[in-house]
Amino acid sequence: MKLRKASALFMAAAMSASMFVVPAAADETEDPAKAIPEDVIPDETVTLNVFDQLANYSGEQIGWFGQVMLEKFNVKLNIIPDSDGTYETRMESGDLGDLVIWGNDGDEYLQAVDKGMLFDWNEDDILSEYGPYIAEHMQPALEKNTKISGGTTYGIGFDIATDANQRQDIMYEWDLRWDLYKELGYPEIKNLDDMVDVLAQMKELCPTDDNGKTTYGVSLFADWDGDMVMFVKSTASAYFGYDEFGIGLYDSDKQEYHPCLEENGPYLTALKFYNTLYQKGLLDPDSQTQGYDGMVEDYQNGTAFMNVFNFLGSSLYNSEAHTSDGKMMAPCPPSEAEPIAYGQNIYGGNRPWTIGANTEYPELCMAIINWLATPEGRMTLEYGPKDVCWYYDEDGNTCFTDLGKSAKLDGKTEMSDGYSGTFEDGNFKINNTTWALDTTNLDSKVGETYNYKRWSSFNSAAGSEIEQDWRDHNNCELFDDYFKNVNLHIAPGTMYSAGVRSDELQLVWTQVTTCIKEGSWKAIYASSDEEFDKIVADMVAQANEYGYDQCVEFQENEVTLRAAAEDAATEEAAVEVLEEPPQAVIAAVAPTTADAFRKSRREIIFIIMFSFNSYLSIFTGAILHAPVIPVRIIPLQHPTVQENKFTRLKEFFCAISTNAF
Repeated sequence: MKLRKASALFMAAAMSASMFVVPAAADETEDPAKAIPEDVIPDETVTLNVFDQLANYSGEQIGWFGQVMLEKFNVKLNIIPDSDGTYETRMESGDLGDLVIWGNDGDEYLQAVDKGMLFDWNEDDILSEYGPYIAEHMQPALEKNTKISGGTTYGIGFDIATDANQRQDIMYEWDLRWDLYKELGYPEIKNLDDMVDVLAQMKELCPTDDNGKTTYGVSLFADWDGDMVMFVKSTASAYFGYDEFGIGLYDSDKQEYHPCLEENGPYLTALKFYNTLYQKGLLDPDSQTQGYDGMVEDYQNGTAFMNVFNFLGSSLYNSEAHTSDGKMMAPCPPSEAEPIAYGQNIYGGNRPWTIGANTEYPELCMAIINWLATPEGRMTLEYGPKDVCWYYDEDGNTCFTDLGKSAKLDGKTEMSDGYSGTFEDGNFKINNTTWALDTTNLDSKVGETYNYKRWSSFNSAAGSEIEQDWRDHNNCELFDDYFKNVNLHIAPGTMYSAGVRSDELQLVWTQVTTCIKEGSWKAIYASSDEEFDKIVADMVAQANEYGYDQCVEFQENEVTLRAAAEDAATEEAAVEVLEEPPQAVIAAVAPTTADAFRKSRREIIFIIMFSFNSYLSIFTGAILHAPVIPVRIIPLQHPTVQENKFTRLKEFFCAISTNAF
């Protein structure tokens, strides 16, 4: 813990709250950390193999992003997804690839570290010379990787943030066909049963999609199933607010663990929800077999009416063609839902970017990752080429070009300016990120994030009559604003990294999780409640025979480690808030403080720290024989947010610091 000197405390207190300043971005042309070293670009085109555990694509990166890679680096990217046996085969061969992208930083990643399969980023000063932007701006992420990798730096994680006191955009929006919901008269949706009823009514209103195909309430896919069925555990996260955690779900508020086979627990409750949809003809029967691309087409064509994910719901459906026809998907969660939201993580998430140890081109690989970590690179992989799809205006606002806006709203938009194919064709196939979408873009002179939904240029007015109807009905303008009145469960970003399972436990784990996934899909397709109960009972019995209890025991130990990491991160965030000058607290922290500290342990930490800081202010005034200028921290909360216990405590301690003099 760091404490400012008395003089620094005094000067910070004396600052006017009106002096809030957003750091201006450096001129891109003058920042050497953003430059691509000329000596790294090959004379002849090089193909880099990208072993990617996150990819839903196999083969050469095509389209506009493939062209960007050729223009900037003279490289082609050959994407190698992690299908059955791919990891084991590549490990046995001694060559994972040139670029290596991990689905998590657990067992397989650590095995690669132990066997020397990854390139040390400090070897031959490769990071400082070819990754300077990362070295300058992502130190906490580098430190985390060094810590989990046994003291050597092999990469950085994903979704890295600049500020730990902010939260990410809401991912679990419960996007619903708003035009059909309006036509039904906005019926109350309190719980999962109500959602089923509304989806059934929608199917009666709209029995076929844009292409005349039968409609359903929901469409799924199995490509992203990990230890559990992805959509089932995600719906539990969207409804109960618990985070996926190994072979179950974790409640960050209470720091409690719910194994996935817990009777009447969150996973089995969500599983029954999807079975109910199936029994009522509201679940696409191809859900298990159609794959990601099939599901995407369903939502683009209006085949399905609801998805808990915003990027698989509104982002796919809300094309200009649909919205101009008065059709839209928008947030409409059950009123009893308490979705999880994720705190910004300066250490980054658990999907590392790394370089294979046996690559012939470590410098080139490092330069590519570094460029992807620059604001231009992050913006490009999200929205397309700079000045073709997006730009900064003379006032520093981030803006779409006409092409860029059309492409973002409709992936089938044809590219131009020398780029071929549709925007969708050229999507970034590596399927990972560097900076978090909702963190501050360090090139933005007005402090905007990478999330277009928050750009002032994009949100000035409703884009359609149906969007205006949603705004009017919910008394808010942005989708994210809606959730200021929802009881969110905040999972803070931490240094936590999953522990290593023994070889014996890993074998048990594989058997158990395979049993759970196969049994869950069977249960989804059960034709009756009785059949559902029998399938679940058989799944539980089989999992227990494989050693389910061993897996749960391991994960419960991980709960202790994660909880400790959360407590440490919360305390550090509280200290950072108190060390900021008052104007920074007002401008950057106040809007989200209630979220970040709404639970008791966070309130306690804040009270202790604030009380101590108030004491220091009094003490400082005494030793300097000077009047202490009172500071009042003004809550800038959304006007519709009800006063909570944290707000009252905050105002109480502010009053102490102000009125004591």
